[in-house]
Amino acid sequence: MTPPRTPQIPVVVLAGFLGSGKTTLLNHLLRNRAGTRIGVIVNDFGAIEIDAMTVSGQVGSTVSLGNGCLCCAVDASELDTFLETLTRPSARLDVIVIEASGLAEPQELVRMLLASDNPHILYGGLVEVVDAAEFDATRQRHPELDRHLAVADLVVLNKTDRVGEAERERLLATVAELSGPAAVISAEHGRIDPELLFDAALRPDHEEMAGQLSFEDLLRQEECDEHEECDGHSGHLHAAYESVDFTADLPMDPRRFMAFLDSRPDGLYRIKGFVDFGAGDRDNTYALHAVGRFLRFAPRPWARGEQRLTQLVMIGAGIDADALHEGLAACRAEPGPDAPDIERAMWGVLRYVPEPALDGHTDADPREAAAEV
Repeated sequence: MTPPRTPQIPVVVLAGFLGSGKTTLLNHLLRNRAGTRIGVIVNDFGAIEIDAMTVSGQVGSTVSLGNGCLCCAVDASELDTFLETLTRPSARLDVIVIEASGLAEPQELVRMLLASDNPHILYGGLVEVVDAAEFDATRQRHPELDRHLAVADLVVLNKTDRVGEAERERLLATVAELSGPAAVISAEHGRIDPELLFDAALRPDHEEMAGQLSFEDLLRQEECDEHEECDGHSGHLHAAYESVDFTADLPMDPRRFMAFLDSRPDGLYRIKGFVDFGAGDRDNTYALHAVGRFLRFAPRPWARGEQRLTQLVMIGAGIDADALHEGLAACRAEPGPDAPDIERAMWGVLRYVPEPALDGHTDADPREAAAEV
């Protein structure tokens, strides 16, 4: 029997020009992590404030942020070294966020992640933060912004409280045009739902005392008092995106399912879950991880007595839940012994990914996607 896979830690690249609000967004994630242990890598040489601590941008510095979070200030050339440090079992991290320098080329960090030999990491997406109030001026000063948007998996139009509604709609339309299939959401003060980027840890955080307000709770309450975002549904962060669940008790036809993934709609940022391919591979369920244009399958042996289901969660902005359900329902295989060969189908899933690898955020050899354990 194939041994279980070692869990891989998603690595999210957080990019955006100086002043766009990357650090504010990062602080928000740290304050609303819901027990998730976050590793932070700062690719910068300035000063950055994280949870009321000032981390000097000296190459090689590592600072504990408390509550299981770590921060490293590194040069890009040392990225692999710090990823190795943060992915050690003793760190017990659930997700790693790399805050790119405001003048960095984020696609280079993405290339490094995709080319990394570290078996403990998984690409978690490129998030580009944009300042709504300064968007036009930033494009004039930094025309490369268009290129950054074109390779992003998620775009956060930040500081929308500084523009009117008509201007916000214009900016959303412009950013959506420049970013292609990427999901685009608007935010104020960097407040986005962490579920967009990572899943809350399922295990309890034993280092925090139950029944007492933690430092994290106090910070969150302070944000509520300051921004009045915690009362009523209008301020809920999940209002910026949709989360769609799908469950099927019939196996999925591999070719139909790959065709669905090939044509998945713009704005569908994340897909996660497990897929049953029935007769195509009776021994394994397939873990599916998709973020933006990046896609990976990994087989896992069925547990004894486990119910054979396909269970998926899809997260995005501006997506049509009914259309997604209809499209996936049409992928269910008809009962019978003649299901398509899984290996050929898996090869077909990545045919659409263009070269170079960055454009499709894919693995080096797509044939390994079906056999990776």
